[in-house]
Amino acid sequence: MSSHVYKKVEVAGSSTKSIEEAIESAIAECSKTIKNVEWFEVMETRGHVTDGKVAHYQVVIKVGFRLDTN
Repeated sequence: MSSHVYKKVEVAGSSTKSIEEAIESAIAECSKTIKNVEWFEVMETRGHVTDGKVAHYQVVIKVGFRLDTN
């Protein structure tokens, strides 16, 4: 059985539509430069209100990825 080493980075995604889209955009951007992305943890959720309506959702996540151990 092989063992793995993991690392986490913290990023914030934002969206004008939903919390889910904010998470998905953060994961998509991380996956462009980080290999082996395997999980995420939601750390904070917040938003911006304009004229009594939600204008932006912002979600801070920690993204976990497996390090290559050659």
